[in-house]
Amino acid sequence: MISKGPTSDDAEVLERLLRDRHSCRGFLPDPVEDAVIERILLISQRTPSWCNAQPWRVIVTRGEETERFRHALVDYVRHNPPAPDIPYPSEYRGVYLDRRRECAFQLFAAVGVARGDREASASQSFENYRLFGAPHLAIITSDVGLGAYGAVDCGAYVNNFLVACQSLGVASIPQAALAAHSQFIHAHFGLGEDRRVVCGISFGYEDRAHRANGFRTTRASLDEVVTWK
Repeated sequence: MISKGPTSDDAEVLERLLRDRHSCRGFLPDPVEDAVIERILLISQRTPSWCNAQPWRVIVTRGEETERFRHALVDYVRHNPPAPDIPYPSEYRGVYLDRRRECAFQLFAAVGVARGDREASASQSFENYRLFGAPHLAIITSDVGLGAYGAVDCGAYVNNFLVACQSLGVASIPQAALAAHSQFIHAHFGLGEDRRVVCGISFGYEDRAHRANGFRTTRASLDEVVTWK
């Protein structure tokens, strides 16, 4: 079925969803209904990709499986160094470092971590591996042979997954921290060597009273990121 053309209302809805979405770092334990998760996945499946390859494969956990993964990951991270399938940035510098620090300082201030308190900041960062209490996790993987293009396509999928969540009242957070321990994810879910772990997405219903959800990151102006010719 060919849909009708776009309207100004469509743009306003999209802008609102993107503006209101934020990375949730404190979830309620309540599970998301299967029908809602399936709709998120169906919406996300409309993501465009290089040559329509659709390289993403997604593992979604529920209930006891989320708990099993959470507890096993926490134990693994405490005893093993990071080993991502896709190399992490070699460094953050200039404005990218400034933005990274701003986000970290906002988070730590929201949860009451004083600047320079390395123990408390490390403890907050470790909440990544507890999935911030989320009842669900999506692991996004790409095909090894598709290289960077597969990872870029998966990035587009991740964005659409987040926006789909927002449109259905579900909170989410994309987590590169989980991909830092790709070997564990491979073993836990029985992933083949032909798959690369891109990231995880923890999702569920937001705990609005959680202090970690009490801040919002900024966005650069167009002048900072766009060059007109």
